[in-house]
Formats: sequence, C-alpha cells, structure tokens
Amino acid sequence: MVGNLAPGLRPATSVDVKKLAAVMARAFLDDPPLTWLLPNPATRLARINRLFATLIGIESLRYGGVDIACGDEKILGGAIWLPPGRWQPGLQAQIYAMPNYAWALAAAWGRAARYAHALEDAHPKEPHWYLKAIGVDPAWQGRGVASPLLRSRLDRCDQNGQAAYLETSKPDNVSLYEHFGFRCIGNVDMPAGAPVITAMWRAPAA
Repeated sequence: MVGNLAPGLRPATSVDVKKLAAVMARAFLDDPPLTWLLPNPATRLARINRLFATLIGIESLRYGGVDIACGDEKILGGAIWLPPGRWQPGLQAQIYAMPNYAWALAAAWGRAARYAHALEDAHPKEPHWYLKAIGVDPAWQGRGVASPLLRSRLDRCDQNGQAAYLETSKPDNVSLYEHFGFRCIGNVDMPAGAPVITAMWRAPAA
C-alpha cells in the first residue's frame, strides 16, 4: 500500500499516533467548531490533542485511511479518512473512546453531542470515503503539503469509482475543495451558536 502513495506520503501506523495527534492539534487550534466547544485558550491545545489521539488511535487507524505527509523524518501533516460504511465508530470503539472524549470535552460535552448529532443527521447515506479531518503543522502550512495529501486519496477514489464527502467550517476552504472536484451540497443545520458548517460532496471523476 505504501507504494500507491505519492512521494513523501505514507499510511500512518500505531507508532505515529502520538506525533500525528500533536500535529493535528496545532493545525486545528483555531478551528471554529473547536474554539466554540473549547473557548479556554489555556487548555485548548491539550484537549484537542486528546481528541485527535482518540480519533486516530481508537476510531480510524484500523481502517487504513489515515495518511501522513513526512519530511526529514518529521510528520508535517495528516489526513484522516474513513471508508464507506465506517464513518461512525462501532460500539466497542465508542466504549474505549468515551473516557478520553469526556476528559477532552469536559463541560462542553452537551454541546459536543448536539454538534455531533447535527453532523450525523446531515451525513449522506450513499457509500463514500469521509474526510474526517485534514491538517498541516502551522510551520508547514502554505508549502504544498495539504494538496498531495488530499489528492492521493481522491485519486484512489477515482480509480475505484468511489465518492468522497467532507464538511468545512472555514469559508476560504470551499474554493480549495472545489478545485479538487467537491461541490457544496448545503449548510448543516447546526445548534444555536455553532459555526456555519458547509457540506461538500465529490463524485468520482470519469
């Protein structure tokens, strides 16, 4: 499988979870939904780090859809994809993940649950690869790391005739994803006070 990825990219392994979670936490430190859920800047980084370590290590890695970009033996960024039919964690994963999410979200647990339910209600029923998150270490942003990460999985989606789906909370990212073939399918009906979330769908290229 390593040979199918572009140079500098490879599938993540269990050894990468801690470092990748730290990179993703830095990348998502100013993410609108996470700043809404975790408004205290003094504790936000540590809590986001725990969220990503849980998402990667418990919920996603087993499905082979976590890709990382490397340079000089450092992890520069990562993309967390979930394959068709696996975008929701199974019961066992939910049980293992719950203590970590409880610690990371703390008083925001109720808002986080409403946020998650809104995303679930809007999630397409058709089979697809789900881009749960893509992020690049702030020190490497704007240096051509994200595009290869995104393209490597989308190329395989095209080869296998599979669709892809994502949500974005940053309006500036909409045109970026449109460049890769995604189209807006509407804004998610979010809880009061939550940031606007745009849902985007990509049919496989002919």
